[in-house]
Amino acid sequence: MLRYMGNRLLLAIPTLLGVATLTFFMLHVLPGDIVETMLRAEGGNPSVELVAAERSRLGLDQPLGVQYFEFLKGLTVLDLGHSHWTGKPVSEEIFSRLPVTIEVAVLSMIVAIALAVPLGTLAGMYPGSAVDYAIRTFAIGGIALPSFWFGMVIALGMLWYFNWLPPLGTASLFKNPLNALQQLILPAIAVGYRYSAILIRMMRSSVVETMHEDFVRTARAKGLKTAVIVWRHVIPNSLLPTITMIGLEFALLIGSLVVIEQVFSLNGIGRLFIESVSRSDFIVIQGIVMILTVIFIGVNFLVDMAYAAIDPRIQLG
Repeated sequence: MLRYMGNRLLLAIPTLLGVATLTFFMLHVLPGDIVETMLRAEGGNPSVELVAAERSRLGLDQPLGVQYFEFLKGLTVLDLGHSHWTGKPVSEEIFSRLPVTIEVAVLSMIVAIALAVPLGTLAGMYPGSAVDYAIRTFAIGGIALPSFWFGMVIALGMLWYFNWLPPLGTASLFKNPLNALQQLILPAIAVGYRYSAILIRMMRSSVVETMHEDFVRTARAKGLKTAVIVWRHVIPNSLLPTITMIGLEFALLIGSLVVIEQVFSLNGIGRLFIESVSRSDFIVIQGIVMILTVIFIGVNFLVDMAYAAIDPRIQLG
């Protein structure tokens, strides 16, 4: 197990290097100049000399290879640089907003799992029945409806029928859980429904396949109740592919909350990403991409570890 964990961590190094290289060069071939954007933000008309001086101050006049080397050197010491727009450390900009995004993602995934496991199991136990068709219709609706549109519908519905909207501001689940839940529950439902639809279909397919396995027929022949068979045998064996999907979707979910954070005015990492794009603050965008890559690698690592915990037949070596 330790050898496997070490190999996986070593494989993360070339992955991070590849992502850093692609991100750096792709951003530097895009149009847009943060110096021009900053100096013209207030309607100014800067001279060529002023633009050149500002580019020199920010180090943007250096050759691309030198800038790339400085970026990689900073990554080796966990230094993401300083924002060209605000002058603050990029890590400070990101980690001040990342908790909000993580909390929305975690709550959304809890909603998705709470819907997907029982509904997917129920649909898989009775394939072709009215219950199965109803659950699949529910799942197709979640895939078809955009999360941001569904979120707006929920917010308008709460305002129309209950005269209630989430409180403004930013609250932490650890410091003020009640206020934070009021702020995050609607976006969590909107996003969680979308991702539950994917998990429901995966869980249903796994349960249908598992129900035809020999060990299930043996359990029935022993006279075990259906509930016991499903709880002890069917669900654990059906969860493996679903856990893979949960890990992938959770990692992708963190990076796809851009629009939903705008809809519900959440000051998360998605909003920071939009602000950085509009300002051409590429160094902040690079930092966000690297943080999301680390999260993605970490989540997939935890998924692999969860495999061994759920199914002892899997040998990680």
